[in-house]
Amino acid sequence: MNSFEPSTTKLGFIGLGNMGSRIAARLLAAGYSVSVYDRNKAKSEGFKAKSASPSESVAALAKSVDVVLSCLTDDQSVRDAYLGSAGVLANAKTGLVILEMSTVLPATSRELALKGSDAGMQVLDVAISGSTPAAEQGTVTLLAGGNPNVFEQALPIFKSIAAKYFHLGPNGAGTTMKLVVNTILGIGMQAIAEAAALGEKSGLSRDVLLQVLAQTAVIAPAHAGKLSRSVHNDYGPQFPLPLMNKDFRLILQLADDVHAAMPATTASFKVNSEALTVYADRDFSVVMKQMEDMSSGEVAKKSVAT
Repeated sequence: MNSFEPSTTKLGFIGLGNMGSRIAARLLAAGYSVSVYDRNKAKSEGFKAKSASPSESVAALAKSVDVVLSCLTDDQSVRDAYLGSAGVLANAKTGLVILEMSTVLPATSRELALKGSDAGMQVLDVAISGSTPAAEQGTVTLLAGGNPNVFEQALPIFKSIAAKYFHLGPNGAGTTMKLVVNTILGIGMQAIAEAAALGEKSGLSRDVLLQVLAQTAVIAPAHAGKLSRSVHNDYGPQFPLPLMNKDFRLILQLADDVHAAMPATTASFKVNSEALTVYADRDFSVVMKQMEDMSSGEVAKKSVAT
């Protein structure tokens, strides 16, 4: 099988949100010919300046490319893009390769792969671990499930958008690993928020506490960046709180399906959901603010006020 080199491969990209737009831009910068589609036509049209070709529909995009990539919000968005008479599978040529990069249930990844196979297409789930700055810089990690030969074939694409890329196993393994990673991401952020609130409540300087905590061995790189921004009360949405909430729901649904006990995840999801009612437009690290509010009684005051 020939590898997907920029000089010989036409790509289609579906979903130009915070992550997708940055990944599509990197593919264009790497020299790939890329057709793009987003339900918001202004986003697709905006990519003309980057030499992309906007498509009028998913069906039109699927007919003209060798590889389709997608980065969508949830399971239903993935089904809408690929299934049905207007979807990718009904309109693409036999032999199309699909690199589906959304964070969805492993069962959805397996369903898409099975239906893709029935249509004569190869599907990999290629989940993305990393923030929007990492996507822009090409330093994300890719977690893939599916045919290992197709994974090898797609390495030139992966190298254009990521610093690390791993083949985890059969279809669904990539999205399973993404939920494992985001379990640690979400619980870890909640643990840091509680610990920081404890330190503040006990009289430590908030600025000093957060600066020192970020330099200790217990803080992962993904969380260290959140602490440095929290010092300035900067909770701009690099990884929006609603998406972390959605991922918590997927994690707990998967846990229920496989009968895995997740008490810490359940507790973290509860606080995340409470924060969502107040800080829906913020980064998931805003649980730092949520725990400060809870410790100071501000949450109770807001509840009385509403």
